[in-house]
Amino acid sequence: MRAIPRRLLPCTAVTAALTLVGGCGLASSNVESAVDADERGPITFATSDTSGVVPSLIKRWNDRHPDEKATFIELPEDADQQRQMMIQNAQLKTDTYTVLNLDVVWTSEFASHRWIDRLPADSFPFGKTLGPINDTADYRGKWFAMPYASDGALLYYRKDLLEKAGIDKPPETWDEMREICDKVLGGQKSKMSCYGGQFEKYEGLTVNFSEAINSAGGEVTDAKGIPHLDTPEARRGMDQLVESFKDGTIPKSGITYMEEQGRRAFEKGDLLFYRNWPYQYAISDKKAKNNEVAGKFGVAPIPGEKGPGASSLGGHNLALSSSARNKATALDFMRFMTNEQSARIKLEKASLAPVFSKLYDEPEYVKKFPYLPVLKKSILGAEPRPRVVQYGDATKAVQNESYNALTGKKSSQAALRGLQRQLRALAP
Repeated sequence: MRAIPRRLLPCTAVTAALTLVGGCGLASSNVESAVDADERGPITFATSDTSGVVPSLIKRWNDRHPDEKATFIELPEDADQQRQMMIQNAQLKTDTYTVLNLDVVWTSEFASHRWIDRLPADSFPFGKTLGPINDTADYRGKWFAMPYASDGALLYYRKDLLEKAGIDKPPETWDEMREICDKVLGGQKSKMSCYGGQFEKYEGLTVNFSEAINSAGGEVTDAKGIPHLDTPEARRGMDQLVESFKDGTIPKSGITYMEEQGRRAFEKGDLLFYRNWPYQYAISDKKAKNNEVAGKFGVAPIPGEKGPGASSLGGHNLALSSSARNKATALDFMRFMTNEQSARIKLEKASLAPVFSKLYDEPEYVKKFPYLPVLKKSILGAEPRPRVVQYGDATKAVQNESYNALTGKKSSQAALRGLQRQLRALAP
């Protein structure tokens, strides 16, 4: 299925491109609740798709609903660009996007601005999901989203090279990881570096920064959105990243890594350890050109200061654009895309983390996807990213200040001081 091009056209220019999904007019109503929605017809699904599984899921829906077809609008890989395009659609109040695939940290922001509709209380079986996931779909005690896929960080590592060096288990701490890198890579003329994550100035940097702070025993914000970056724990977490760039633990090119750039570097043999989400497992385990790691890697929890680290809670939720048409169809489509059968397809075809608890414990899945027990622990122990309604401003502040520290433009202390001040201004 061909995706609509990766850009949001002005309303005056999209009419011809979107004739099959209802034109470019404004929706008939801009309501806060979709509880009583009854309009049916064609819809669109706005999402990025690094997994490649979305077209097959949409085909399954379209084959069963020929009069209510869904069209895939493919958004960029960059999460910040996705968010901006969705906000632009909401502010213009067009019906270009019907169902939105939101990063879990966007739900409160979109709900508070009434860019998405409140959903029926029985829209999704929330009692069957992993605990931390439900909070991401809730805003002020009401449901505004349906969990689509969860995410917890995993440490991908070259199991073959560790075994060759006589190392029988992956590291649990940053110090252990450095020691292993010295043993495996030390004294060799190798292009391989020790570690990579996501450090380009985008949402991935907010994730990795938060993990560094949390894994050192600190917290970026508390449950009320109050920042706590003026602590020794926060300073140690920030210093850990800064020193890793200075001493070469993270290569200089690592400052440009987003998820896919780092994945490709790991597959080319440029990294011994790489922090990424579970979707990578299915991709990296397939033999392909420029992939040297198929069948040679393992997964573990990300490292922390004194033991396994704390992942940032990742994942995506489906939400309904408040300016969309055909909301009754959209609700049924959202239920279809988030039901257990679709979760199994997303796991089997793309190693996307399920939101349903039971799938992590089924023996046939654990055998086929040996990372599931590690992933379940990662999600259950995950910490939210900055908990503020004005998330866009918060993540931009985190990205700017932490990037300045990683690139040497500011000291860790100065960056944290500036970030504390900016986040405090955004707190309630």
